Amino acid sequence: MRVQDEPIDPFNGDPADPAAGLEDDTGDDELDPLTESERQDVLEDLSDLEIYQALLSPTGVRGLVIECEDCHEPHFFDWDLLRGNLRHLLTSGKPRVHEPAYDPDPDHYVTWEYARGYADGVHDTLAEGTEDPKDGPAA
Repeated sequence: MRVQDEPIDPFNGDPADPAAGLEDDTGDDELDPLTESERQDVLEDLSDLEIYQALLSPTGVRGLVIECEDCHEPHFFDWDLLRGNLRHLLTSGKPRVHEPAYDPDPDHYVTWEYARGYADGVHDTLAEGTEDPKDGPAA
């Protein structure tokens, strides 16, 4: 049995699929594959996401909030959904169609910037604890 990395489409194979008309087979919307730099950025985001989840989940944070460039609305992603979206982008070269979460509690989500700052703070605190006081700050 294989573990599913992304949510299963509940309408898969359903002739009444409400999203069936959204597919455009003309090929006009084909995106170029990710450049090596873009692939590296996505891989770094996946790595960062693992760190953020490990540090923030124990504090009650359920995921990240991202301001959508298309609709200018905040989108709330739990850790697994965001990880799945990044993996999809990495393999397909294009982002998934998305909708805002239904009635999320904003208190349980933080921005990428907050998560990055939190992780940097934890790293700096741990680094300070390993310095030898007679040697001064590490270079």
